Amino acid sequence: MSQSQLAADHRPLRGRLVLGIVAAATLVACAQPPRPADASPDHWSGRLAVQVEDDAGQSFSAGFELKGHASAGQLTLINPLGNIIARVEWTPHRAVLVQGQERREAASLQTLVHDLTGSDLPIYALFSWLKGEALQVAGWRTNLDALQQGRLSATREQPLPRTTLRIVLSL
Repeated sequence: MSQSQLAADHRPLRGRLVLGIVAAATLVACAQPPRPADASPDHWSGRLAVQVEDDAGQSFSAGFELKGHASAGQLTLINPLGNIIARVEWTPHRAVLVQGQERREAASLQTLVHDLTGSDLPIYALFSWLKGEALQVAGWRTNLDALQQGRLSATREQPLPRTTLRIVLSL
């Protein structure tokens, strides 16, 4: 079986993995509203929705919990019933995606995201954005107008396909 046939055979699973990772990576593309004094500065949760404007018109929504920072952390995606959809964990030397019984490893979070999405998402810049630092990244537009109300959005316009993320943070 050729590589293109193998890729075609795994498109439905890959599509969900891609959306999950895009959601995960893009999730951190937005700044966090001020936290209570006792809240951890490296722990966020809420709901997210991702829409990819490609031929398939893919969309994804989930609850999330994010812990850590750009070099080490964990992201858990949760369905409306409270069940874990996927978990991504990373350290400086490896990244692991666990979805059900499937496990995928890569040398880094950036590599895992690239392998799954075929795109270089600005993973390390995303954590700067999460901390409220308005770091400019080519191709991305972030809307923080409703940040104080815990509502965020980010759009990747280049490279295509256009991807829109909407987040409602737990305050």
